[in-house]
Amino acid sequence: MSTDGVRGALLAGGVGERMGPLTARTCKPLVPYAASCRLVDFSLANAVRSGLPEVVLLSLHRESDLVRHVLAHWDGHPGTRLHFGPHDRLVRGGGGPAPGRPLPERPAERGTADALLANAEHLFAPGARDLLVQHADHVYVFDYRPMVAAHRASGAHCTIGVQRVERRYVKLFGMVEVDAGLHVRALVEKPSDPTSDLVFTAFCLFRIDALQEVLHELAAGGDDHWQHDISRDVLPRMIAQGRPVRAFPVAGYWADIGTVDRYHAEQLKLLRRPYPIPPGTLPRTLRGAAPRFVPASGSLLGTEPPGDAVVEQSVLHPGCRIERGARVLRSVVLPGATVARGVTVRDSIVLADEQLTADREGLAVSRIDPGHGSVPPR
Repeated sequence: MSTDGVRGALLAGGVGERMGPLTARTCKPLVPYAASCRLVDFSLANAVRSGLPEVVLLSLHRESDLVRHVLAHWDGHPGTRLHFGPHDRLVRGGGGPAPGRPLPERPAERGTADALLANAEHLFAPGARDLLVQHADHVYVFDYRPMVAAHRASGAHCTIGVQRVERRYVKLFGMVEVDAGLHVRALVEKPSDPTSDLVFTAFCLFRIDALQEVLHELAAGGDDHWQHDISRDVLPRMIAQGRPVRAFPVAGYWADIGTVDRYHAEQLKLLRRPYPIPPGTLPRTLRGAAPRFVPASGSLLGTEPPGDAVVEQSVLHPGCRIERGARVLRSVVLPGATVARGVTVRDSIVLADEQLTADREGLAVSRIDPGHGSVPPR
């Protein structure tokens, strides 16, 4: 199995407004995750793991920071070339954007399909026949090669990843209906009354010529006739036209990190045994020693708390500080944060560089008020 002739399109331009204070000082793809890496690193690791020949980074918001991160940690992997879209010549010519100096501004994009159109000259350049669309805020470990093989063997114009979830959660995703042969019959984004427990994992393989035809048709209809989105416009148009769209079942753990709640909850899910993502397969891009799972406390530690601190079912990122006597329960503590002596943090996210201190000597407090920094997941 091979990914020859496949070009990746990594959607990484979202502002991340639903992530609240987590994205106040950074772009969403660079939010730290699992005490080991940043969100964008999962999709890049999957591309490298699969031997994808080229990945085009579709960035837009705080691009300079994102480009520097990708250059530092993912450039130069044998077999996978990174392309920086309209900035590629500038980045390659000068070794990347200088710290504190933004890349040239570009027009805003109204949706994921707009991102494809805005980068058409790079995505649809000669050298590839299929386009793999990835997202920079999805957490999963995957080898795309079997999906590529199934896509090409079926002759599909598009093959989408699908996974079964509890019916009550389907309304958070794109609901997929298939027949017995895994031909996709419908895709409905965030349905109010789900009729299927199958959801779109939002990564998919397009035959490039078919994708170009559908994008051209949608753009020609004018702004009032579509929402500029892959799952709301492009895929439903393909299905309505009777084009062959196939489903590829995705086994194992997959998560779309779109909100504060999911950011907190999905990291705590990683602590369950058997581990949804084996510790050795987490991407490693954060500075510091490799994080370790501690079964006794049910925690993932990127830093070592003192012996008389209590840390249970929590994720401590490298660079955070837990003082003696502090208590961290079912929480995520980000780099640079401090939980001082006498403080209890429960069911919260302690933001990067936040300092949590006791109101007075001996009084334990739980700082979960978003207005004061630490973020409750719900």
